[in-house]
Amino acid sequence: MRRIDAHHHVWDLAARPHAWLDPEPMAPVRRTYTLDDLAGEAAAAGVERTVLVQVLADLDETREFLAIAAASELVAGVVGWVDLTAPGVADTLAELPPGLVGVRHGVQSEPDPDWLDRPDVRRGLADVAAAGLAYDLLTLPHQLPSAIRTVAALPELTFVLDHLSKPPIASGELEPWRGRIKELAAHPNVFCKLSGMVTEADWAAWQVADLRPYAEVVLEEFGPERVMFGSDWPVCLLAARYDQVVAAADELCAGLSESERAAVFGGTARRAYKLGEL
Repeated sequence: MRRIDAHHHVWDLAARPHAWLDPEPMAPVRRTYTLDDLAGEAAAAGVERTVLVQVLADLDETREFLAIAAASELVAGVVGWVDLTAPGVADTLAELPPGLVGVRHGVQSEPDPDWLDRPDVRRGLADVAAAGLAYDLLTLPHQLPSAIRTVAALPELTFVLDHLSKPPIASGELEPWRGRIKELAAHPNVFCKLSGMVTEADWAAWQVADLRPYAEVVLEEFGPERVMFGSDWPVCLLAARYDQVVAAADELCAGLSESERAAVFGGTARRAYKLGEL
């Protein structure tokens, strides 16, 4: 089974500011992280390829990530950022170097819970679909109703839900998140990343048992053929080492068949992001 980590980041604090790292809880990861920092950890965990995902709303960062991917055997593709509200999304995407497999915007930080419903955003998403790319949904649970409307309106676009939409794992609540996930998963053009769970749990005391109810929901509603593993490194380091995140995912998927595990740890990412056989 050729493993793919479908969600990780890098960032260079000397290249540009990262204001999201300023709050005190983020201090443990407030430093530069490069692909070299990840490579050894990934190899030790049996991860052969990765998807590098945008951090900032910055087109220059996306260009830099594409350059990193072009120079690396590890990175299979980049999920970058473009301004979806701008009139020239199609032109911007066409001008970017090869290696882009998807687009993402930090919807979780938008004060409007219906941001995805905006006509200019929908126009930009249509351009993403026309370019043959996926769109990563970075949402919070209260934004899922807008996401559900959006995926229904754009059946031609492949959507990938990041981090299970960040359910309240630390509190153990399942509703209304579970019901909204069920609605979202009813649309066949949506995939889900089994990622970001440890940082939604108690950072200091989480156990796999805390994550299991949420993993079971997405595996049941999406099916393993639409679920993919992602580490969310280095953000995950706030709560767990890379090997611990991989081990937790392995434990959560232990009850799946061999072919189902192969989907979660590689096949689903290859299909959603059109990564080929690698």
